[in-house]
Amino acid sequence: MLNDLKPVEIQKFYTFLYSKELTGNTVLHYHNVIRKALQTALKLDLMLSNPADRVERPKKEQFIGSFYSQTELNTLFSLIKDDPLKIVIYLASFYGLRRSEVLGLRWEAFNFEDKTITIKHKAIETRKDNKRVILLKDKTKNQSSYRTLPLVDDIIILLQEHQKQIDENKKLCGNSYNKKYLDYICVDSMGKLFRPEYVTDHFTLIMNKNKDTLRKIRFHDLRHSCASLLLAKGIPMKEIQDWLGHSTYSTTANIYAHLEKDTKNKSANVLSNVLTFTD
Repeated sequence: MLNDLKPVEIQKFYTFLYSKELTGNTVLHYHNVIRKALQTALKLDLMLSNPADRVERPKKEQFIGSFYSQTELNTLFSLIKDDPLKIVIYLASFYGLRRSEVLGLRWEAFNFEDKTITIKHKAIETRKDNKRVILLKDKTKNQSSYRTLPLVDDIIILLQEHQKQIDENKKLCGNSYNKKYLDYICVDSMGKLFRPEYVTDHFTLIMNKNKDTLRKIRFHDLRHSCASLLLAKGIPMKEIQDWLGHSTYSTTANIYAHLEKDTKNKSANVLSNVLTFTD
């Protein structure tokens, strides 16, 4: 019963989760859900106090993602020129897009006259009636994720080539071509939108296929690779925040501060030039 729930029982549950080698971040998610549920019970007078408030809050661990260097990214691009996922990988890498953002791209997102791309839709995968379904939403992860970025000539050329391939696929497939996703960029040869899980699984296959040439990273690490490359080229953290669509500066700084090696080296050189420790 709710009133029989003690802080020690919740703490034992967290200890059990840690024993299963779950990360502190995952245990923190459990804590937040449990606390919020019990807080609702407290407001409804189903409990006298919230036992989760008297439990040591799991500590969030700093996440350090993998990322590719400029050379590694270019190597990846050279290896996927004939891969069905190439447009997804190109766009995700260049713009640092989340998986849901790149799959949610529609042709209307690209303004070829003003040369801009607007990130404003997303595609996510969920379960409904024990079946995997794709949800298309006209909103991004947060308000800052809605952003307009420059559309460079190289990307325009890629999109034009991709459009030609789509037109050829339509002719080849005829009435069998899927008409549901005609507005979307990231579709397969039959016109069907790439499933989020397919993107993850297929990217893993690319990594395994080229394991002698490329280090294994996750699809989401293409986003980290974009950020690390921008940092390496001297782009300020605030501008990277806007490019990636992070809601706060601290989010960007917490994830990528360890990559600011050049900036820290500049600071060290400045100090060493003005301070004297020896005669």
